[in-house]
Amino acid sequence: MDHKKPVNQAWGGRFGEATDAFVARFTASVSFDHRLYREDIRGSIAHAEMLARAGILTGTERDAIRRGLETIGERIAAGDFPWSEALEDVHMNIEAALTEAIGAAGKKLHTGRSRNDQVATDIRLWLRGEIDAIVAEILRLQGALVDLAEREADTIMPGFTHLQTAQPVTFGHHLLAWYEMLARDRERLGDCRRRLNRSPLGAAALAGTSYPIDRELTASLLGFDGPTANSLDSVSDRDFAIEFCAAASLIMTHLSRASEELILWASAQFHFIDLPDRFCTCLLYTSPSPRD
Repeated sequence: MDHKKPVNQAWGGRFGEATDAFVARFTASVSFDHRLYREDIRGSIAHAEMLARAGILTGTERDAIRRGLETIGERIAAGDFPWSEALEDVHMNIEAALTEAIGAAGKKLHTGRSRNDQVATDIRLWLRGEIDAIVAEILRLQGALVDLAEREADTIMPGFTHLQTAQPVTFGHHLLAWYEMLARDRERLGDCRRRLNRSPLGAAALAGTSYPIDRELTASLLGFDGPTANSLDSVSDRDFAIEFCAAASLIMTHLSRASEELILWASAQFHFIDLPDRFCTCLLYTSPSPRD
């Protein structure tokens, strides 16, 4: 590589040589953040609308940006979009394709924002959608548990402590214990969603922008409860993602507990239930030789 060659990255204004190829591959995120393309396009369309209402873009420019972004989204969904590692991430890939498609108006889209607030917005939008999808599945599972619990309300079974027979319960009662665990999981996801549902868009790199933008408008267009309050916190905060991971871990713990109980009930020692083969797999285990 010619290290004296000027760089072309959006952040490379003060750099005097090109990025080493290995470093470029190592730091590129497009291999995994391309999944944010829907959120990135949605956020950019909202940003363009706001810029037009603020008089920063013309209506013609806004419409061209919207059409261009929608076309790019269709191409990505169809698998007809060439992701470039040299452009680092989903944001620059989409922006470059937009500029190529519609010209100078594509470059104006980035007015009043940074990749910092852009990615923070994308992640919040993506995670909000994932939470909504998970909550819908939890509700579906809870509904099935209630239906089964009603049918098995009078089915007597032993309750256990440390696998020792303790007191009699009903199968329906036991199923509703699983329901309650999932109810708490759903509440935790709701709390997480409420805290993350604030828009960082407009915080720019870290200290806002001098352009007369309307953060309330973009927050409303994207379905947020409002904009975030502090620009520094807006671009650096990821605790909502860690909070989601904690809630997701508890969900998996509860599902694992229920699964283990099913395994016990299906064993020869218990034989409470019969699981269809289509829902089962076999774990093969080979004992180590004496020399291992």
